[in-house]
Amino acid sequence: MDRFENSETNASAANLPMVALDTPLMPALLKADVAVAQDYARASRSEATRRAYQSDWAIFSAWCDARKLDALPTTPAAVATFLAYEAQAGVKSSTIGRRLAAIGYQHRLAGFVAPQQDIGAQVIRDVVAGIRRTNGVRKNRKRAADGDMMRDMLQSIVGNEPRAIRDRALLAIGMAGAFRRSELVALCLSDLEMVPDGIRITIGKSKTDQEGRGVEIAIPEGKRIKPKQLLVDWINEARFTDGPVFRKLTPQGRITKRPMSDRGVAIVVKARAEAAGYDPAQFAGHSLRAGFLTEAARRGANIFKMREQSRHRSLDVLSDYVRHRDLFDDHAGGGFL
Repeated sequence: MDRFENSETNASAANLPMVALDTPLMPALLKADVAVAQDYARASRSEATRRAYQSDWAIFSAWCDARKLDALPTTPAAVATFLAYEAQAGVKSSTIGRRLAAIGYQHRLAGFVAPQQDIGAQVIRDVVAGIRRTNGVRKNRKRAADGDMMRDMLQSIVGNEPRAIRDRALLAIGMAGAFRRSELVALCLSDLEMVPDGIRITIGKSKTDQEGRGVEIAIPEGKRIKPKQLLVDWINEARFTDGPVFRKLTPQGRITKRPMSDRGVAIVVKARAEAAGYDPAQFAGHSLRAGFLTEAARRGANIFKMREQSRHRSLDVLSDYVRHRDLFDDHAGGGFL
């Protein structure tokens, strides 16, 4: 499925909010039932996706307002022109694809046909194809925090105040579990089981498990980074027995009951990378997950065991990590160049 349209699935759930809640004659019980249905419809997409869609829709609406065009409903020609404008402004192809998905989603919510599925949608497909051919779809990879970088980042965290203890555990567990940011901040004490060999962690819901079937992963005790010990240090420091594992701190360093945000993880990674002497612009929250896969590939780990830890649906993404790491190994031209 085209990356520019893959967020337009599950449209039936998105149509539920069309039931008006302000109808005077609507019975109170029905209003309550519709409200519940709306909550489930919103749950069809992650909080991060909804937040991104809101931002994308605001950008498109502002563009339309400036040109005295209707944003809702709009036309395929207007959307195609907007996407071309975004590409000319240097917006990445992946972001342009998300903008298009957000426009379609907003139309579905309002009960309209998504522009990319309306009569005349060929102009959108043509513009998108032209953007991809002209600008390419090369990914802007953030740097992976591999074993050596993780060592440097952990060593740069000095002191034993709560923030230092939390950040050491956050970095180590984030990498060792190949966690996505959303998975990391969603971890609760009840998801952890300390065992002699390390930690068993149950991930209740993730990007590739939106229905919450759950999966269990293992994090070894470790001899170099020692993620289990760093996590135990944080749990003992925080002195909580339930709720989120990684929590927000006040500016003064006081531990709160609220979980960290996924953006908070990225901020910590960037700050700790900079403290270790690396360019923070090259790092993001994904650097922890990428670091595990990069280091595992470097050390010749079985790709199926890598997928067991990272929980990727497809081997294609994982093979990219392996290929990137082994690009010069057993090169076809190694014997004669």
